[in-house]
Amino acid sequence: MRNSLVAASGLLGVLLLGSSAWASTPKTSAKDLQIQTASPTIKSVVFAAKPAAQFAGSVVTPQSNLAIGDMAPKVSLQTQSFKNTVTPIAWRLKPVKVIADYQPSPYTPPTKPAAKPVSQPAKPVENPNPSDEPISSGPITSVSQLSDVRPTDWAFQALQSLVERYGCIVGYPDRTYRGNRALSRYEFAAGLNACMERINELIAAGTADLVKKEDLLVVQKLQEEFAAELATLRGRVDALDARVATIEKQQFSTTTKLVGEAIFAINDIFGNQVDSLNNTVFQDRVRLGLQTSFTGKDVLNTRLAASNASAFFVVGDPLSPFVLTNGQRRGTVEGSLASGISSQTSNNQIFLDRLDYTFPVGKRLKFYIAAAGGKSQYYVSSTVNPLFENFDGGNGSISAFSQESPIYRIGGGAGTGFSFALDDKQTFVFSAGYLASNANIPSGSNGLFNGDFAALGQLTISPSDRFQLGLTYVRGYHTSGNSIFSLGFGNNNFVTGTLPANAFHTALGVSAVTNSYGAEVSFKLSPKLVINGFGGYTDLDFSGGGNGEIWYYGLGLAFPDLFKKGNLGGIFVGVEPYLGSVNTRGLNLNNVGLQNDTSLHVEGFYKFQLTDNISITPGVIWITAPDQNSNNDDYVVLTLRTTFSF
Repeated sequence: MRNSLVAASGLLGVLLLGSSAWASTPKTSAKDLQIQTASPTIKSVVFAAKPAAQFAGSVVTPQSNLAIGDMAPKVSLQTQSFKNTVTPIAWRLKPVKVIADYQPSPYTPPTKPAAKPVSQPAKPVENPNPSDEPISSGPITSVSQLSDVRPTDWAFQALQSLVERYGCIVGYPDRTYRGNRALSRYEFAAGLNACMERINELIAAGTADLVKKEDLLVVQKLQEEFAAELATLRGRVDALDARVATIEKQQFSTTTKLVGEAIFAINDIFGNQVDSLNNTVFQDRVRLGLQTSFTGKDVLNTRLAASNASAFFVVGDPLSPFVLTNGQRRGTVEGSLASGISSQTSNNQIFLDRLDYTFPVGKRLKFYIAAAGGKSQYYVSSTVNPLFENFDGGNGSISAFSQESPIYRIGGGAGTGFSFALDDKQTFVFSAGYLASNANIPSGSNGLFNGDFAALGQLTISPSDRFQLGLTYVRGYHTSGNSIFSLGFGNNNFVTGTLPANAFHTALGVSAVTNSYGAEVSFKLSPKLVINGFGGYTDLDFSGGGNGEIWYYGLGLAFPDLFKKGNLGGIFVGVEPYLGSVNTRGLNLNNVGLQNDTSLHVEGFYKFQLTDNISITPGVIWITAPDQNSNNDDYVVLTLRTTFSF
């Protein structure tokens, strides 16, 4: 009988490494033995444990170290049988070796009292880490390849047999076995099934001499005991095979997946000077993206979009007659909604919104190539604005200003970029890139190097998962008619800031060179509170002579999982890009009727995550002194955004 038990542990008992009971019941240790002794001359004895013959179905440790004080041992032990019931077993202990000096047992007392024997199965112990599925990082051919297994482990020989003779043991990716981890009967059945298949392979290959008869008998008994679990496992595998076959037949592509987002938004604006110019609107935006990977690490983004969103018209300033979009005078876009950013269309026409390819070179370097719709936030390692940033999507904050620092809105189009980690932990990551707004047009002041462009460099510092800092520089060139913070859209479109900050050079009819400096910071105070902030300065140089200064800054508080997991609350306060000073052709701000008043942006929103794919976000934005002029009345933007993600 002992040979059968040793064979059982030699074949599959190692799946319970470090445990003498199934994960569904309390473990039995040397401390659970009640021992009575009578011989005062024997200090300690090593005993070989033999279970009674009527309990042949029990899995036990073949040898135990017990410290004995006096008389012959009489032991009562609670252990676990294959029927998943707790059964009292009488043990006979046979002394095999006398030890001269006392050696304490390696058993460590538990922090809580041992569980009392029960007459019914205990509640199964759940897998503490369901995602920890054993995945081999390569063939395991020797037990020495498992870093956490020692020759002194009680099941070392059994594990060595499984690895080196049967080859049906796999380790985790880090080359550990984790023998003390609890497992369920289904997991045990899965391991049993793997060893059965391996034995069948050995027999079919004519190497049946490697399989011992005793092991085959044990496997047969275990197969009978776990017949229900094995049948369930095989049924699941068959069902999974059928689903995989169906997916392979019906899938669009083996290399491409579809991701999408649809936004429905009811928006309105209130204020003395804007009420008569605007109405309540119901707007939409749809993005359908095809993400293709050829190696598993690269990605080709092809995104189509359509939108009917138009920006609210806010009363113009003295520059408005000189800055037109489709014949309409422009005003400030402070408080513009992120859901309204959609390139240059507003009548639900489908257009190519994004076409770029990202691929790694080694472990530290990643390249980005954009043919259309390129943006700096796509290739920098981070915009350092977690929870608010959603790349103008419908699951972050509600405004274009609060989603990311305006420095990332300078330029866009086609070009290239890269990110390079300076160390293995990616504590320091340097990103750089170049994007041209009209790279596809060969004539005039256009093309890849002769038109509007933005060249960015950024150092991102992440000393921990709670703190991150970004230091950013952008050099840009903007022809008349192409605004500063425009994402390269052209036609006097821009997405954040006042009209003077974006289009003073257009009003003058000249080009402008910009040098922008920004800093972004994020600090996670707790799992429920994150503080983000940014600030920036842009130096303007006009082609006809003269210069100017643009400033902006903001601070946000994000409250993840507010009231419910998946929800998000946010408060953001800041000043959108404004023209702080200008000096050109003997003119300054006052000469052209402009002011330099502080125009605050105050925003609040709360995202209700209804399901994994649907969220509803009400939000409000309050703008004071619009267009940096306190003579203009404040206005309030309201939105109710519903986002469908798939």
